[in-house]
Amino acid sequence: MSTVFAVVNQKGGVGKTTTTVSLGTALAMRRQRVLVIDADPQANATTALGQRQGEGGGLYESMVDERSLDATVVPTAVPGLSLVPTTTQLAGAEVELVSIMAREFRMKRILDPLRERFGVILIDCPPSLGLLTVNALAAADEVIIPVQCEYLALEGLGHLAETIRLVQANLNPRLRIRGIVLTMFDTRTNLARQVEEEVRQHFANTFRAVIPRSVRLSEAPSHGAPIQLYDPQSTGAQAYDQLADELLAQLQHAGPAVAHG
Repeated sequence: MSTVFAVVNQKGGVGKTTTTVSLGTALAMRRQRVLVIDADPQANATTALGQRQGEGGGLYESMVDERSLDATVVPTAVPGLSLVPTTTQLAGAEVELVSIMAREFRMKRILDPLRERFGVILIDCPPSLGLLTVNALAAADEVIIPVQCEYLALEGLGHLAETIRLVQANLNPRLRIRGIVLTMFDTRTNLARQVEEEVRQHFANTFRAVIPRSVRLSEAPSHGAPIQLYDPQSTGAQAYDQLADELLAQLQHAGPAVAHG
């Protein structure tokens, strides 16, 4: 049975796309059949996986016109890793879906048929709690939340947790938070360690793997390659490999996700 993860944080620049792409790559390299769905109109995951942004197609047409999502799936340079690309047109979906019946379940309806093809589905969400993110939460089984190891890291997490609770109560009772991923950890600063301690204190389900601040991680998307292909020996690649191993171990042991932090 496949597991659908929404990678969510309404704050921008916390490593959502990097986590989605790098974790997806690491899982595919561990013989998982993985699909990345780019649900962010900025289309960064599409670019990071080496796909050029076209004029249309991808998630937008499936969300708005209910075209088969299966027809939009494209392979990547990583064996076992596929992608549903998107374009900046997706930004219009927020407006176009407002008047549509059951608009919160649009993504779930087009995504569910793909569950038989993929063991893990990762949805890269936009940096907001708008209709696209709500659609992703309604379609997902679990949530992964990247949190930047910097000042005010916990700011907004309460709002996000409340949104998840509302989705659980009204749209998707099975939704659970799988865990918090600490990103952009700078070993040279005391602040990063303080933030890590604070997050772990508030969220017992914080992953052990910590993603370092890394120039190589920042460079990889501009080369259209995940970090494991761009620089497999880098600390960033190794950290995401550790995260993938940790996640797989949890899933294999049926480790319970929690409803909230």
